[in-house]
Amino acid sequence: MKDSTLQWGSPFYTKLAMAAAGNRAPDLGVMHLGRVTGFSPGRLLDPWDTGLLAEYGVREADFNPELWKRAVIDGRLYALPLDIHVQLCFYRRDVLKKAGLLDADGRMVSPTSADEWFAMLKEAKQATGKGLQTIGLWHNDQNFQWWFFVAFYTQLGGTWFDDARTEVTFDTDKATRVLEFLRRHITDGYADPGFGGGAGAEQFVNGSPFVWEGNWSVPVFDTAKVDYGATPLPPVLGRRATHAESHAFVLPHQSGRGGAANEGAHRLAAHIVRHVRQRAGGGHIPAHTPTLSSAAYRKLEPQSEYVSAMDHQATEPKVWFAGSTGILAQRVGPIVVSSTTGSAKPDVAARRMRSTLTELLAAKNPMDGRTAAEGGAAA
Repeated sequence: MKDSTLQWGSPFYTKLAMAAAGNRAPDLGVMHLGRVTGFSPGRLLDPWDTGLLAEYGVREADFNPELWKRAVIDGRLYALPLDIHVQLCFYRRDVLKKAGLLDADGRMVSPTSADEWFAMLKEAKQATGKGLQTIGLWHNDQNFQWWFFVAFYTQLGGTWFDDARTEVTFDTDKATRVLEFLRRHITDGYADPGFGGGAGAEQFVNGSPFVWEGNWSVPVFDTAKVDYGATPLPPVLGRRATHAESHAFVLPHQSGRGGAANEGAHRLAAHIVRHVRQRAGGGHIPAHTPTLSSAAYRKLEPQSEYVSAMDHQATEPKVWFAGSTGILAQRVGPIVVSSTTGSAKPDVAARRMRSTLTELLAAKNPMDGRTAAEGGAAA
């Protein structure tokens, strides 16, 4: 087996698309699941043989139904989920214990409203050392701010487009509520504007009580020997939902796909999916649900504390311009940042977001020249 590793994001996806279009594609690839719809499935990606996967021990029943559905386009499976990676609320047990914010099991008490959440921040702030902010939330980062927005907008039951992908259904009133909520962390003095980007994680290691981060920070905080826990983002605006993306195996298009190489790709992907527990050490939640119920996984901390995120995923809409660091995040993320940091009013930012969504819905996917309505994004 020969592997090739490329810089993630646009360089990777551009290289993979060119290889598939030029019939020079590898036998197996990995993508963010949210990017699959925009990758012209059927032209740049080949569908999986679910019967062959079943022979190697991987079946639809082994996955969260919504996660599997996201991988299906026009009735065929174009991605095999490996994991999900989610946004979490990391907390320091030592500070929260001092503030009286731990339950009998030593875990963070769960707020059920924005007012309860800010009351918790107030208590935590009083127990926090000098020179430290109460919470880090990547307030000037377009990707994180977009991910947080998706989570809380989903908590409110917000939608993006109609099923036909011809109309924008984005609710500016709900969006304004989310933007006001994010902004309040700064205006109420809990997030320091001077500690943007990765400074939030550094502050957390040094004693800050909270930080919102991706689950990939678990090894960082383990290495720093921080006494911490982690939960999905708090369900303070409605139903439980935290932003989630997924790494998934794909079959880049080959005109002559089949034979031993194709069977080998199915066998290798199935084997890795079924033996993915080691990846959980990096914080990611395995997509293979039998792994999640194993005794070995249940012993992992804090992974077992936030594994419920698998059943409460807030994802970007299933359109060609969405997906991790995709066009949607690049266009809308900066608008969220402008509201959180105070350079734009939340209601004005919400209207700009809707306008941008309208523009993107009418735009054509450069991969195949089709709009979202024409792109076969439905499962």
